[in-house]
Amino acid sequence: MRQIKIRSGLSGCAVFFSVLLLTFLLTVPAAAEGTAGEAPEIPGLTFESAVELQFAEGFDIYHYSGGYMLIDVHDSAQYLVVPEGMEAPEGLAEGIRVLYQPLDKIYLAATSAMALFDAVDSLGNIRLSGTAASGWYVENAVKAMEAGDILFAGKYNEPDYELLLNEECDLAIESTMILHNPKVQEMIEMMGVPVFIDRSSYENHPLGRTEWVKLYGALTGKAEEAEAFFEDQAKVITELKDFENTEKTVAFFYVSSDGSVVVRKAGDYVPRMIEIAGGRYAFPDLDDPDSQRSAIPMTMEEFYATAVDADYLIYNATIDDPIESLEDLFNKSELFRDFKAVEEGNVWCASKYLYQATDIVGNMITDIHLMLTTQDESSMTFLSKIS
Repeated sequence: MRQIKIRSGLSGCAVFFSVLLLTFLLTVPAAAEGTAGEAPEIPGLTFESAVELQFAEGFDIYHYSGGYMLIDVHDSAQYLVVPEGMEAPEGLAEGIRVLYQPLDKIYLAATSAMALFDAVDSLGNIRLSGTAASGWYVENAVKAMEAGDILFAGKYNEPDYELLLNEECDLAIESTMILHNPKVQEMIEMMGVPVFIDRSSYENHPLGRTEWVKLYGALTGKAEEAEAFFEDQAKVITELKDFENTEKTVAFFYVSSDGSVVVRKAGDYVPRMIEIAGGRYAFPDLDDPDSQRSAIPMTMEEFYATAVDADYLIYNATIDDPIESLEDLFNKSELFRDFKAVEEGNVWCASKYLYQATDIVGNMITDIHLMLTTQDESSMTFLSKIS
């Protein structure tokens, strides 16, 4: 059965009571536990092929007869993508969410996905954004919002439900932050809008995040474009595979407002970028086995004990404001004056655009490689030298 939609033109009061009515008409399916493996059996459909993935481990895409696809997001849910004009087969396994193409009125609250839609020229599939125009570093997204092609529909934890209804939103793409707001997710699903949770940030390989472009390409009918785009980004791995590691150590961090220093755990994609680029992460054994978080806070003294001898410092401005001088760094802590990287002039800053730039992760790897070798800033995309 097709998902129930509330048409536009409803008053706020009507929307409220319509949502209450939907509580009785709809049940929210439980998330299926997705794991990589054989293609699931779909009643009435024949499995044809699976999408080949080089680095991503968080999802699989299975193609079936008639143009149907099943997207399995591991540790989250499974989504059956139904071609335009077709119906979902009967007897689907419990927990499989159904997405009807064309998906061209998407509410995008997962900021890391915008660049991937842009990479395959699919911004036209996004109608609503969970980030205002001022919060985007993806240039085409800003232009689309300024032109009114994409509307701000409230943050992920405070969406404009009435706008989602009036615009007939057909899919909400959320980051894992929505899991901390289950009532919001439940409300969206009660309105008949399926929720898709992006887990690209959990990829251990940096290009695994970029390879999610294949997933969004599949959703928007741009699978071939996504494949070609990804292959171009993956070339950086081929170009650096025979490069001998410099053995130079790199600390990637920022200082939070409470004075603690936040670094990435060793298994995160940022340390992997450093290794691929020809360096060594300054915290090779850092882990937090009791948490899935990739960022780990520590005291300035703990950071000093290890990073004081690091060959390079990269300040992470994706969360904090960028530093523009060494004085900005010293204002965060006078201890930075003793750091080897400071004394040797090897302090760099990563731009705020980095987190949203999931489409060109290969460029960041190239930047780090250049930092470790030629230090040619003119050829860099994300890094700038601090003096």
